[in-house]
Amino acid sequence: MSNAPPPSSAAPTVPADAGRFVPALREVCALAWPTVLTMTSYTIMHFVDRLMVGRVGPLEVAAQGNGGIWAFTPISILLGVVTMINTFVSQNLGAGTPERGARFAWNGLWLSVIFWLVVLVPMAFGIEGLFARMYDPARIDRLDEMLPMQTSYAQILLWGAVITLGARAISQFFYGLHRPMVVTWSTIAGNVVNVLANFVLIFGERGLPELGLPGIPGTPALGVTGAAIGTVIGTSVEFVLPMIVFLGPKLSRELRTRADWRPDFAAMRSLLRLGWPNAAQYGNELICWSIFMTVLVGMFGTNHLAAGWIALAFMHLSFMPAIGFSVAATSLVGRYIGAGRPDLAAQRARIAVGVAVVYMTTCAILFVVFRHALVGLFISAETDPAMAAEVARIGAVLLICAAVFQTFDAFGLVYSGALRGAGDTVFPGMLVMVLSWLLIVGGGWLAIALAPGLESLGPWIAAAIYISVTGMALAVRFESGRWKRIRLIPVPGAAAAAAAATTAVEPGAPVPALVGAADAGPPAAPSTLAADPPRE
Repeated sequence: MSNAPPPSSAAPTVPADAGRFVPALREVCALAWPTVLTMTSYTIMHFVDRLMVGRVGPLEVAAQGNGGIWAFTPISILLGVVTMINTFVSQNLGAGTPERGARFAWNGLWLSVIFWLVVLVPMAFGIEGLFARMYDPARIDRLDEMLPMQTSYAQILLWGAVITLGARAISQFFYGLHRPMVVTWSTIAGNVVNVLANFVLIFGERGLPELGLPGIPGTPALGVTGAAIGTVIGTSVEFVLPMIVFLGPKLSRELRTRADWRPDFAAMRSLLRLGWPNAAQYGNELICWSIFMTVLVGMFGTNHLAAGWIALAFMHLSFMPAIGFSVAATSLVGRYIGAGRPDLAAQRARIAVGVAVVYMTTCAILFVVFRHALVGLFISAETDPAMAAEVARIGAVLLICAAVFQTFDAFGLVYSGALRGAGDTVFPGMLVMVLSWLLIVGGGWLAIALAPGLESLGPWIAAAIYISVTGMALAVRFESGRWKRIRLIPVPGAAAAAAAATTAVEPGAPVPALVGAADAGPPAAPSTLAADPPRE
């Protein structure tokens, strides 16, 4: 069933000066800065969450981190699918048919509800048993205290995951439509609500007075559990506000956003068939990082777990704004592919990469110079002095390790987004699947076996190698230009001629199938969209 409107008569438009560097830089920054602000705001929310929990104690930081990453791992699988909403919406925008994008947003929401009911709700019931089997009690101090907090945090996030997935699906629609400010303001509002809720729920009646606000007498201090509830409350705001705009009369008249609400299985298939490598990439990578933090780093005890989560908090401050440039690259590459101008798509991607490299390299320098002070932010005065000293020592070393791969991470993040905008998802997905298991998990185990004296630094070195190799491989993939041969939607006549003039395709090369067009049949499998097999 297809609810798409008839093809629009609008033609894609490309500014006359679009190929010049300064207008191109201006366009990248104009689209990226609201997204960067969104990602920065989102990161600050989680950073403040961890800071607040850190005031309770390092054990609580470890419980929050472990519970959060295992809850987010299954959520990330469908996030890999809903990110493709951006690709379909932006390519239709570039082709002059933006009204075809709303059905992909709706069907991303339908997929979110189905996935939540079938996968995430059962996981919420079973995750306590998973955690009980995960740790060696001889290695983890106060394990009997950490497990209940970790379980509660994960279960609450899984129960609220349908809101998280819905918020990400609708945000991808606005990113693809090149209207990121809708997401920006909703994220800022959600983060403000989250912080206020955290002060109440984590610290109880003494929380709001710390902000100069009247307290709520009798409010219990819920600690880590309160942080999880606050996150779900803040995410609800992030979902509701964009939905109000999405369903508003203006957007409904312009893009038929109210008309396409019914499940459209052709659109779902398009999202799934293009998004499954993304889902495999996100899911496998998060599983590997979960094993890395809770099992490999966990082998060395609570202090190493706490220090590792502190280092990851600062890594989030570094790479989440860079993800803003990745999202911008997805939208811009998609738009100019839809307009038949892969040359402009490549130019925008390279500019986004350059800005991200400068930012993340600067973060790397700050990590090294201020490593002791940065780690100290997470250690409360009430922490046992011996534990505080050990966490500070380990955390400072890990920040140096994290600094080493920041520049490579910028390459990987933004080039991955650029490839996604073109619909080239199979190669990145397979690459990450193979390298994450080979280097994060396999390399981490090998480092422990061969150099146990390095303690948790050994697995971190393996992770640094993974991020560096992945970043360079994705850069090579994008610069090879193979993504220029992929077509997800029909390219209008004038744009098709431009595409033919700017894309080198060998004589006799197969023409990729068209998917995602209105009333099209079942889309081709992702492997047929790419001009080469998944691995080279």
